[in-house]
Amino acid sequence: MKIADIRKLPTAQLATQSSQLREEIIELRRRLYSGETQNVRIIRTKRKDLARVLTVLGEQLAKEGL
Repeated sequence: MKIADIRKLPTAQLATQSSQLREEIIELRRRLYSGETQNVRIIRTKRKDLARVLTVLGEQLAKEGL
């Protein structure tokens, strides 16, 4: 997910997106530990997407708070 696309989303949708990404990361970790998957790169990309979403969410909340 690109940062330009994330910046276009409203605050409420960013919050739901972050919780969805957290759940996906948990599920991918479970699959990795149980041996169902070997690809750790997917987890890395999901974590980076989550960081991007949380960064933009924090920026938007700071703007709304001022």
